[in-house]
Amino acid sequence: MGGLEIREIECFLALAEELHFGRAGERLYVSGTRVSQLLSALERRIGARLVERTSRRVALTPLGERFLAELRPAYAALRETIEAARAAARGISGKLRIGFQGTSDERLLRAIAAFESAHPGVTTEVSEIPLADPFGPLRRGEVDAAVVLLPMAEPDLVLGPVFPPQRQTLAVSVRHPFAGREALTADDIAVTDAAMIAPDLPAPEYWRRAQAPTNRPGPRVRTLQEGLGLVAAQRGVMLLCRPTAEYHGRWDIAFVPVTGLPDSMLGLVTRRDHAEAPHLRAFTRTVRELTGGRVGV
Repeated sequence: MGGLEIREIECFLALAEELHFGRAGERLYVSGTRVSQLLSALERRIGARLVERTSRRVALTPLGERFLAELRPAYAALRETIEAARAAARGISGKLRIGFQGTSDERLLRAIAAFESAHPGVTTEVSEIPLADPFGPLRRGEVDAAVVLLPMAEPDLVLGPVFPPQRQTLAVSVRHPFAGREALTADDIAVTDAAMIAPDLPAPEYWRRAQAPTNRPGPRVRTLQEGLGLVAAQRGVMLLCRPTAEYHGRWDIAFVPVTGLPDSMLGLVTRRDHAEAPHLRAFTRTVRELTGGRVGV
């Protein structure tokens, strides 16, 4: 691999997408002949043909297809590394305001600590986002990025890295019959007489249904503490992810694991018109690295 040029890699990637030497050359601002030369140099290094070309068509060989699949993520990672170094050289500075729902747990705190270490010129502020208003603080400019419960289907917002899924628990009063159970199923929740406490407006309806999937809607609350208070008073039950349940443990509430429901998911969300800001891109990259590259769709 001695002497490998990044231009050869860029040439192959462009040609794999365009399947046309002329168009690939236009993307790279070189001639089609130069594309052919760079490709030939890359194939000599590898020792096999990556592209089949005739007078009528251009196609990847099976080895070329495999090489492309493995090269794309490596090339993307290389570009991000270079961008991170450039940002560090420029010295990203300013303030990054991060909002969170539920609990500012170890996963988020670890990401913030890694970001602050890499970008000492940026001051971070962390604040809690009300349970019933997951997207409002972003839209009002109160925070720059928000770690919120999913799903997210807002056209003016962008979903970035997704944190690892967490098992659901059901918060019930210690006087509720479920309090003594080691685990529950989705069917148990469906047949219980207890109403399901759910977030109130202005949270979108699709988002509220995801947090309280039941045919027995109960009281609507604006904050997590309001919901826990109603649970303790036996006014209803409430679904919470495991880390939030562990953080908010209290003597008058039992948190019982639930099987058969989709896992709870947190995602990093930014405003679409601000997503490319240098400090936001750097923080998004840090979260992605710590979440294993999981990205929302």
